[in-house]
Amino acid sequence: MHKELIAFTEHLVKSLVKEPDMVSVQEFSGDEDIILLEIIVHESDMGSVIGRGGKIAGAIRTMVQAYAYIHKLNRVRINIDSF
Repeated sequence: MHKELIAFTEHLVKSLVKEPDMVSVQEFSGDEDIILLEIIVHESDMGSVIGRGGKIAGAIRTMVQAYAYIHKLNRVRINIDSF
């Protein structure tokens, strides 16, 4: 598990939403060279996390991938979903 990467992603997303207690970031096993993260937020916060035209989601992906690169981790794929 990549606890620092999960904590960084969770902190980043929680700073964007109105209901930070509802944010969940989980790691799933994918290919051996890819880290798969799933970000789950409350349905009312999806707009804040996705952004207009997906710009915020793209920025989140860029920040998390940069963090992984700096810390010499594998490539990261991110799925964003709500409940």
